[in-house]
Amino acid sequence: MTNLLETERLIVRSWIPERDAEQAFVIYNDPEVTHFLGKASLVTSVESQRQRLIEGIERMHQRNNGTGAWAIVEKESTTIVGTILLKQLPDKDGLPTQDYEVGWHLRRASWGKGYATEAGRAMLNYGFSVLNLPVIYAVVKPRNHPSIRVTERLGMKPVGQTNKYYGTELLLFQLDAPEEWRENKGAVIEQRVAGQSSGV
Repeated sequence: MTNLLETERLIVRSWIPERDAEQAFVIYNDPEVTHFLGKASLVTSVESQRQRLIEGIERMHQRNNGTGAWAIVEKESTTIVGTILLKQLPDKDGLPTQDYEVGWHLRRASWGKGYATEAGRAMLNYGFSVLNLPVIYAVVKPRNHPSIRVTERLGMKPVGQTNKYYGTELLLFQLDAPEEWRENKGAVIEQRVAGQSSGV
């Protein structure tokens, strides 16, 4: 198991398909969670969830650029409360662009606790300080008001609507790398970064 980073309440780590499939299934078998992610994200069995985790890890290893999607683990209970991702945005044909997005999916029982904001802030720090990204985006369905509020709490700037990614109309938000990251590339601020292992 590889921890990517930690926050006050959370650990962000690589997925372990054999061990994590059941908890991931709780997240992605919930139509409330996948409502804004599209039907393709809904899984129907623990085994299909395990396979999806395996495929995601293989995909990220092939890209080998420090991006991926990781499990968000609540320190106190060691429960997986969701997924945090930092990856290249796909165009309308599903091909990776040169634009990077931060995103989050949380199980319903963990909504409203500030976990998406806490993990999102840590992932932005990682993207700027470790991957040296000049700008990070977020894309949100127009009616997904909880995720829009998370982007606001993260200090991301609304750019307007776009249909450039995922083949659908989305709201686009962006955050530019702070001056201190541009001046001191590699300096880690706020979060302790423990490695760059990718996983989904």
